[in-house]
Amino acid sequence: MPRERLHRRIFVAAGVYNVVWGCYAAVDPQWLFRVAGMPPQNHPQIFMTLGMVLGLYGLLYLDVALRPAEGFPIAAVGLAGKVLGPLGWLWLAVTGEWPLASGVILVTNDLIWWVPFALYLHDCLPQWRARYLGERRGQ
Repeated sequence: MPRERLHRRIFVAAGVYNVVWGCYAAVDPQWLFRVAGMPPQNHPQIFMTLGMVLGLYGLLYLDVALRPAEGFPIAAVGLAGKVLGPLGWLWLAVTGEWPLASGVILVTNDLIWWVPFALYLHDCLPQWRARYLGERRGQ
């Protein structure tokens, strides 16, 4: 796979980041609301659950770092979430539900990962296609 060493490093970084972010969200689920000047949540458990999910994604990203040739589905789902999350936030911002300051969450959770994840998927697709789609055609 082209750039395998780079992809391993990126997914280690993504994995560690997500695990740390998830743990922090569980410990301080009101942080985003304070930073964005929003009223505290009535149900912080929702943000804690988001943190748990992102932390689990982190474990999956670490698995991609260990086995980059096999991580296409995980990275594809991860990138989909990193695109859909900002779209959901955009709706909240446009409708006035959330202030623009809450967009700080998008920078490190989503936007910085678009290019590295897309590059990985580009590099991994031919191998994944040959391995998984080629085997199905041969059956």
